[in-house]
Amino acid sequence: MAIFGQKVRLMNEDIIHFVWKYNSALFKGLKCYPMGEVEVISHGEHNFDSGPDFFNAKVKIDNTIWVGNVEIHVKSSDWNKHKHNIDEAYNNVILHVVANNDLQVKNAKGDLVPTLEIPYPNEVEWELQRLVATENWIPCAGEIKRINPINIRMWLSSLCVERLEQKTLHVNSLVDESKGNWEEAFYTSLARSFGLKINALPFELLAKATPLKVLAKIKNSLFSIESILFGQAGMLEFSDIHADDYMLALKKEYAYQSEKFHLKPIPGHLWKFMRLRPSFFPTLRIAQFAKLIHNSTGLFSRCLEAKDMSEYRKLLRIGCSKYWDNHYTFGKVSSISEKTLGDASVQIIILNTVVPFMFAYGIARGNEALKDKALIFLEELKPEVNSIIKGFSTYGLKADSAFFSQALVHLKSQYCDRRKCLFCQIGANVLLKKMNKEIL
Repeated sequence: MAIFGQKVRLMNEDIIHFVWKYNSALFKGLKCYPMGEVEVISHGEHNFDSGPDFFNAKVKIDNTIWVGNVEIHVKSSDWNKHKHNIDEAYNNVILHVVANNDLQVKNAKGDLVPTLEIPYPNEVEWELQRLVATENWIPCAGEIKRINPINIRMWLSSLCVERLEQKTLHVNSLVDESKGNWEEAFYTSLARSFGLKINALPFELLAKATPLKVLAKIKNSLFSIESILFGQAGMLEFSDIHADDYMLALKKEYAYQSEKFHLKPIPGHLWKFMRLRPSFFPTLRIAQFAKLIHNSTGLFSRCLEAKDMSEYRKLLRIGCSKYWDNHYTFGKVSSISEKTLGDASVQIIILNTVVPFMFAYGIARGNEALKDKALIFLEELKPEVNSIIKGFSTYGLKADSAFFSQALVHLKSQYCDRRKCLFCQIGANVLLKKMNKEIL
């Protein structure tokens, strides 16, 4: 953009947020309008939701200490542009921090809002542009090894909690879809975990098409549960397999149960078998899921009440009905082998369903002990093995539990890949070196 032939650079409000949060020394000696010299005692708590940008800040203006909220804009006129002048939520703003004080503003009560104009931190923006423009696997690849590992570990601890809070949103959406029924929502999420990554969606659709209350009515019969789940999965209609006696019996039972409970199957073509090891075939997973439903009553409550990881393994390491001893799919006999759910699969279920639901339920019920229990279980689980964990290990960041592997996954997907260095403690350290102030 150019005005009268001169190039004008658009300033970044997030950078002003960053400077307020991490470098209060920049404000020393500056005066706010219409009052006087400002001393920042505490920048407050960064608010990422609606309302003022920072809550509970503390500043001294002309020897008077003020406690309240802080709002930040590039231009002071943005205050009116965003309608803060008529919003009572901004009446407790004690300081308006801007890079360009182009308008005297008032709150909804008609009081002048003290406005502090600061020099725009160009050096931070230039360093940020350098970071986000890199083609490295992570923006701070060249600097991360120089940061104190202990403090990085503290940051990762925060990220693990942040990841669980993010997962809580998904849990809450499932609970809402289930009309407040936590057991039903847990059952849907559990089904998705059984599908692993490749068959997660059809497994979720299967669960949503087959209410838990239906299975509860016939839970004493494993055969009936299998008939409903395989029928609802659309697998009893496969035309490219030999229908043996067991499959025909399931089909007959499903015809009866589907009419009784008014069930409609999902399309069978959704299921993926290609490039899967036989032990991960969706047929076998559905058989294991049926056995879990058959064996367990009040599964969600039992998962909440489990005292340690051994109880979870005992609860979830289930097998299948006898037919599957020598089958991986219908109509094709294989050598006899144990079809018990393995430790790796149990870990995935605990990681993707049990822990997030425990944490979310703890939030919903105000139960801090339950939230802490979820975090403890993450610390007891082995770290995941994937490309992200391997990538960070090359930079000296190694996960010794699922607690930290989850944090690293969150760091990469939510910060590094999105180039959100301004909001990352590691990225913040790199940026602040330009201002001769390190936070890690």
